[in-house]
Amino acid sequence: MSQGSNDFMFEDEAEMQFIEDNDEADDSQAVWRILVVDDDADVHLATEHALAGVDLLGRMPEFLHAYSAVEGLAILKNTPNIAVILLDVVMETQDAGLKLVDQIRHELKLTIPRIILRTGQPGYAPELDAIRKYDINDYKTKNDLTRNKLFTAVLTAIRAYDQMMRMEIYRQGLEQIVQGSSDLMVQTGLQAFSSGVIQQLSAVLGVDPEGVLCAQADLDHDCASNEYIVIAAAGRYQGLIQHQLDEIDDVQIRESLKLCFQKRSHLFEKHYAVLNFALRGNKQFAVYVKSRQLPSDIDRNLLEVFCKNVSICADNINLISHLKDSAYLDKLVGLPNRAAFIDAIDNCINNNLFSEYSVVLIDVDRFAEINNAFGHSYGDELLVECAKRLEESFGIDSLIARLSGDAFGMLGKSATLIPAQIRAAIQRPFAIGDTVEHSVSFSMGIVRLKDSHGKGQAVLKDANIARKLSKQAGSGSEVFYAPEMSSDAKERTHLLQHLHGAFGNGRLHPAFQPQVDLLTGKLLGFEALMRWRNEQNELIPPDKFIPLAEQSGLIIGMGTWILRDSLHFIRQLELEGWHDLTMSVNVSAVQFRKTDFLDILQAALHDTQANPKMLELEITESVAMMGQNLVETTLRKIRAMGIAIAIDDFGTGFSSLSYLDRLPLDRLKIDRSFVTSICENADSGRITDMIIQLGRSLGLRVIAEGVEHQEQAERLLAMGCSEAQGYFYARPMPAAELKTWLLDWKIKHSL
Repeated sequence: MSQGSNDFMFEDEAEMQFIEDNDEADDSQAVWRILVVDDDADVHLATEHALAGVDLLGRMPEFLHAYSAVEGLAILKNTPNIAVILLDVVMETQDAGLKLVDQIRHELKLTIPRIILRTGQPGYAPELDAIRKYDINDYKTKNDLTRNKLFTAVLTAIRAYDQMMRMEIYRQGLEQIVQGSSDLMVQTGLQAFSSGVIQQLSAVLGVDPEGVLCAQADLDHDCASNEYIVIAAAGRYQGLIQHQLDEIDDVQIRESLKLCFQKRSHLFEKHYAVLNFALRGNKQFAVYVKSRQLPSDIDRNLLEVFCKNVSICADNINLISHLKDSAYLDKLVGLPNRAAFIDAIDNCINNNLFSEYSVVLIDVDRFAEINNAFGHSYGDELLVECAKRLEESFGIDSLIARLSGDAFGMLGKSATLIPAQIRAAIQRPFAIGDTVEHSVSFSMGIVRLKDSHGKGQAVLKDANIARKLSKQAGSGSEVFYAPEMSSDAKERTHLLQHLHGAFGNGRLHPAFQPQVDLLTGKLLGFEALMRWRNEQNELIPPDKFIPLAEQSGLIIGMGTWILRDSLHFIRQLELEGWHDLTMSVNVSAVQFRKTDFLDILQAALHDTQANPKMLELEITESVAMMGQNLVETTLRKIRAMGIAIAIDDFGTGFSSLSYLDRLPLDRLKIDRSFVTSICENADSGRITDMIIQLGRSLGLRVIAEGVEHQEQAERLLAMGCSEAQGYFYARPMPAAELKTWLLDWKIKHSL
């Protein structure tokens, strides 16, 4: 136990003059909290009397009193910012003070408060090891603590505490800046970033998040600008966002921001601060915040570090914004792109708006043909004009995006995106450049979000399913998506996967159907047809897998393969004595568009050593109209090689017949749909008869496909058709089976 106050002596003759060691007093109201822990009440009174009214580094002391180690621990748990603890060693027990030191440092984790041990019983003084172990600032016997010595000990402890606190504040400030910079970097866009700057700056200064951030206008350009706009504000100033600096009616805010911009430096006043942030390209922005007092040196250093970090972050945010614009904007038409459109659908779904909204997928019918006919520049201008019309008519209420080549997407309320109104907006004739007005039709696939399942990518996939079906329905059609369509699409996808495997593993094979002279019965040649038997030995109809091959581009490889195989076979027949026969091979529009198509033809002829006169290429009417100048030029080059050209499925495609007189053609092929009906009644063959007469008047041979019985053959011959193929003569056969058929044919016709 302590011996009492008689051991605590004063030097009355030594009247102390206390000097203010620090000019930078934080606040006249600020105090140093000193906790006295001693079981002797006289010690408490003597200590407080000795230091009462003493200026300690610009602050007055505030005393807290505990009369046991237990009371001291309770006060330390509940009272922050205790600077010095004057602690008796011997209280409840002989080592109660040392145990309390251990609790302060290890249990409460209070490492900054300074501890001065005092004892009235020198025999109970702690060993040096204990002083080192417990981080004790000083140790005094009570009879050593005269007023001067007590002042010196406490002042030394407070000075150490102050320095440690400043270091801790600086450390925490740096951590806050690093964390704040990380938080700011995840913001998307300069406005969100700027709001974050106000929040972080307020935290550094320890004030409420209220302020104004004003940025130099035209941040995306290199030229300097003297115009400034508020891009972020918080608290009471939120109404200033997007206002020009000169529109701010608070004179202090307006003038201090202007001065900060002019000086390009920070301004610190007693009740506010304006920080300047220098950016790349001679740009800058400034933040005005209210403050309670002038910042200390430490605060200013922290703010300088903060400003440099924020400037770097702002430059990076600008860079990220540019990159994001590039990633989410279509440069040709200036609309959001596919990625942005998918994100918008996701947001719509996440906000539970799917019951009201729809997605419309629009594309230009026969856009590739338009490109080929008028050139790519015309096609680009057409897309730009389409985008402009959609944006002008629907851009206020809906999101318009360009998703791919000629495909546009619309996201908006179902009540707004009505197909007839969309067509009215974009289907007027286009007058582009020096060309005459050109009418364009559009196909649409429409998905009500409530009918689709999944996120944006899945919705767009469903819209594409509907769009493809609208294409199949004919130009200018629209189809609303229904869930059962996905099953059909999955079936086609499954089929396409198997088709890839079949082509790679040799399960596709050519079948050859004979073509004959209707009048003489002479064998003229064959048409090469593609056949596919799956792994279950089931024959897959061509009308199921050929369109898939064309859509996927697989037809290019398949077409080259069947061309070579067919030429090899006809050449082999020639070597076996079958002369003057031809091989007709179908050419898809996808193949014909390939720039190296002529090279592929020449290579196939060269490698098989087949005579070009043995080959006839069958093209559809859609190929013939696929950019007339290009088609005419290419076909003339093909004819110059000695290869014949036929129009397949004539009468089922374009209504314009002008190309027949201009293109270098050899034969017209009447589609089986016309042949099937020619014997139904007296009037049923009129279209077939018209096609035959048209072909003959143009000097073209005419062949009818799908002839299945003798009556059809006789009717065709009476109409003037000279050639035919069909089941009445022979089914399509693999090469080995065809060779057997040829021998039988030879015997039957005594050839």
